[in-house]
Amino acid sequence: MGKVKIKKKETRIDMTAMSDVTVLLLTFFMLTSTFLQKEPVTVITPPSVSEEKVPDANLLSVLVSPEGKVYLEVLGSKDSTMKSETVRADLLKNMVAEYKKTHPSANLAFTNKEIETFSKLNAFGVPIKNMKEWLNLEPDQRDKNLESGPGIPINMNEDPNNPNEFQMWIRAAYNSVNPELQESMVPTRQRLTAW
Repeated sequence: MGKVKIKKKETRIDMTAMSDVTVLLLTFFMLTSTFLQKEPVTVITPPSVSEEKVPDANLLSVLVSPEGKVYLEVLGSKDSTMKSETVRADLLKNMVAEYKKTHPSANLAFTNKEIETFSKLNAFGVPIKNMKEWLNLEPDQRDKNLESGPGIPINMNEDPNNPNEFQMWIRAAYNSVNPELQESMVPTRQRLTAW
C-alpha cells in the first residue's frame, strides 16, 4: 500500500485582530489616564500601615521643602460639582479679599486671564505681591521661578489681627465655595486654633 501524504497546514497566523485590540486598549488607556502635574517639592512620605484611604479630592495640601519653603496644592471634587479649577479661582479671589483686610492700601487685583491661569495650576508658592508677575510668565519660566522662589511667607505673628500670608491662604481656602473642602478642614482648623 502506498503512503498517504498529509497536507501541511500553513503556519501563518492572522494578527490583524490582535493588533486592533492592542490599538484600542492603548487608545483607551491614553484617553482615560490622568497625568501627574509637576510639584515644586518632591515629598517622600514614609510607608503607612493604616487601612484608611487617603483622600484624593477636596484637599488642601501643604508642601514644605527641606529649605523651609512652603507651597500649597488645592484639589476640588472629581465630579462636576466643584472642579479644582473653580475652587482655585475662588481661592485667589478670597485671598485678595483676605489680603486687603490687613493691607487696605495694597493695589491688588487680578485679570480674568490671570485668574484662569491660576485655576489651572496644581501647586503654587509665591508671595501674593509677586503673584501677578508670576502668573504672567511662560509656563517653563513659572516652574523655574517656583522652584527657586521664596515660597509662601510664613513669618510668625502673635497678633491674630495681623496674620501672615500662609494663614491668609488657609482662611481663604476655608472660605471657599466648596463646602466639602471647608468640611475637610474643620479638624485642622480646630488644631490650628488651639496651636
